[in-house]
Amino acid sequence: MMKLTLILSIFIFLTSAVHGQIRTIKGTVICEYLELLPGVSIYSLDTVEIGRTNLDGEFNISIQEETDQLMFGFVGLEPMTITFADNCEKLEIIMMYGVHYDFISLRKADRLRKKRFDKLPEVRKKAFEQGIFKSDSLNYSQEFDSYRDD
Repeated sequence: MMKLTLILSIFIFLTSAVHGQIRTIKGTVICEYLELLPGVSIYSLDTVEIGRTNLDGEFNISIQEETDQLMFGFVGLEPMTITFADNCEKLEIIMMYGVHYDFISLRKADRLRKKRFDKLPEVRKKAFEQGIFKSDSLNYSQEFDSYRDD
């Protein structure tokens, strides 16, 4: 009986240690025009919604410890996927509006989108100067996602 209790206790301890690794990430989401974005959905990579921004564009989510990527999406905004460090506790995200480029090639549309994407560090600096963001440094990485597949 004692052996069974000991084995059961060890099993419960090990399984709770594996599944109990949760961390909290807080953050703010704005658009490229320095407006706070309420209602932005936050997804894990398997497209399960894990949170939304409040009316002030802020979020507070709990994720698994090993999670290092999140997706952000909202109607009228370009969806984005970010990668962040294991020790990250605060994210300050800038999203771009989804613009319709009628009657131009995908190559030209990508050039225009890339030009806007390259200006995001300047937007981050302005957001910091205006007190919207608490840090002027970027603590995540985001790559430009082209419309074209080549």
